[in-house]
Amino acid sequence: MGSVKDLSVIKLPEDGKSGIGRFIFSDRYSVFDWGEMPDHIIDKGKSMCISTAYFFEMIEKNGIKTHYKGIVDKNGYVRSLGEIKEPTNIIEFKMLRVLKPEIKGNAYDYSIYKKEKVNFLIPLEVIYRNYLPEGSSVFRRLKERTLKLEDIGLIEVPKVGQKLEKPIIDISTKLELTDRYINWKEAKEIANLSDDEIEEIKIKTLKINEIITNEVEKIGLRNEDGKVEFGFDENRNLILVDAVGTLDECRFTYNGIPVSKEIARIYYRKTEWYKKVEEAKKKNKIEWKKYVDIEPPNLPEELFKTISDIYRSYTNEITEKKWFDVPPLKEILSKIKKYI
Repeated sequence: MGSVKDLSVIKLPEDGKSGIGRFIFSDRYSVFDWGEMPDHIIDKGKSMCISTAYFFEMIEKNGIKTHYKGIVDKNGYVRSLGEIKEPTNIIEFKMLRVLKPEIKGNAYDYSIYKKEKVNFLIPLEVIYRNYLPEGSSVFRRLKERTLKLEDIGLIEVPKVGQKLEKPIIDISTKLELTDRYINWKEAKEIANLSDDEIEEIKIKTLKINEIITNEVEKIGLRNEDGKVEFGFDENRNLILVDAVGTLDECRFTYNGIPVSKEIARIYYRKTEWYKKVEEAKKKNKIEWKKYVDIEPPNLPEELFKTISDIYRSYTNEITEKKWFDVPPLKEILSKIKKYI
């Protein structure tokens, strides 16, 4: 079980061969690496499942290999999205191994990636950035001097809301207790990647970004940034994994209004709980949660219901099919303004 989806193993990967797994998308959500938050967003699981299936199929049509095998209908059969008549929350995929780095003291040991060559999840999250909205980690990292302008291809300090001439590709760890941003040199080292593999990751990330950007523009949204994950199959071919193009993986906006779980992040940044989370992460980067002595509060009821409707309406509009009985996205978003 993960913080937002569950895993069902049909066949374990073994002897250099991939297995078969199923993701059961839940109504849970997570912000700031906390894990499961107190509210469960209505129909979020089905919305995530339908929208990620849509983008996996779109991406594969554009020649990029993925781990996606299909969407599972109510009778347990694996179908294409076009064959599904009602929403479901399960996809089937080619299952790779997850090789977790060892914790040694206050650091992580990635030496396993020098031994293993195929059939595993690459322990990195790749982030594309088309804009630098308020709240982007880029501003904090530049201020803290943990990020240099040249690391992201800029020659002067960016402004809040700035559109980038070319997308930035950023990278962070994936399998640590708290994700941390790293540079490409460290990414190459910890995942034991070649220069050609680094370049392939960048090229495919840019293509996926372009596909998502073009699709969401059709429904009036701006693709500000998002994340993708990759793995190597049994022949060390690079494949797209996890989920893609959803409101959890991407930060979309409509006329400056967030259309993603960024809405929940904005609300929680104003709480005492968030202050304690930030203080705890400064004390201990690995075991910070034990220093947070309060639980996150529930979302206000109206905000909770509105976020639920946003997930459902986004799925309706991006797939051009009415899976859920909710108002148009633009109408729903008008209720968000007072919270942001």
